[in-house]
Amino acid sequence: MENDNKLKNKNVKTYTRDMVKAIEGDKGGLIKKIIHEEEKYEAEKINLSPKSRKNRLFMFISIVLISLALAVLFFLAFFNKSINVISVAPQTTSIIFTDQTDFKPIDGFNKDQIIKTILNQVKNTKIKTGGVEGIYLTENKKVVGFKRFITLIKSNLVLDQDNFISDNFLLGALNTGLKSTSPTAGPARPVGGDFFILLKVRSFTDVFPMILSWENKMLYDLSGFFGVNISSLTNYLFTKDFQDDIVENKNARVLKNNDGKIVLMYVFINDSSIIITNSEVATHEVILRLASSQIKK
Repeated sequence: MENDNKLKNKNVKTYTRDMVKAIEGDKGGLIKKIIHEEEKYEAEKINLSPKSRKNRLFMFISIVLISLALAVLFFLAFFNKSINVISVAPQTTSIIFTDQTDFKPIDGFNKDQIIKTILNQVKNTKIKTGGVEGIYLTENKKVVGFKRFITLIKSNLVLDQDNFISDNFLLGALNTGLKSTSPTAGPARPVGGDFFILLKVRSFTDVFPMILSWENKMLYDLSGFFGVNISSLTNYLFTKDFQDDIVENKNARVLKNNDGKIVLMYVFINDSSIIITNSEVATHEVILRLASSQIKK
């Protein structure tokens, strides 16, 4: 037994001496490596710790940014109704050059309201004398075309072919700078514009029968736009026939009152343009502007 204990002690001493020699033979390299790894681990531990100064700064910035984002979302969700949105004018191509263009929403309007909207704009136009103002009606922020227009005013015009009259038409006012009087008995209106409707058609031959058949109801459909009130003084006008005439050297069909004044007329400016108005001055200006636009093209 004693011999066995001596042998074990001898083996332990030998192992210890071998370890000391191995460490000494490595010249401290292994110890240095262990210390280096331990320092590296401690550094990474500190770097990843939420208690580190750098990480606390990052966490603070992140919280601030998230709070700002939530605040913006909250503002947009509950207060966006009060934000002023700049409306973009509907896009359309004018038949002639206009000095000013106005878009008038008529969503849900009846015929009388449409007439009132247009006449208010015509009578209170701010354009210069001799200038033309284009008036476009809109529904759902889209420009109302001619087909929709005659539906809204409950017109008796029957469109045999939709493409005979273009949907692109113009409601316009020429500022003459003069007081205009109604063609029938009535007070003088304030300084304002002479109203007209300008149509683009496929050709004179195609559209003339259609417009001719509309004559019997044309004044009834459009009287409000031209200041003709239905009364005992004007009843005869609604059954009176249009007559062939020449206006500004153009073929026209004209309705005159008993004093020889033009109540309503439509003039074939060229093979593809018709103006409906009661103003020879407006007709003259539209003819000039149409000719000018054709020369530029």
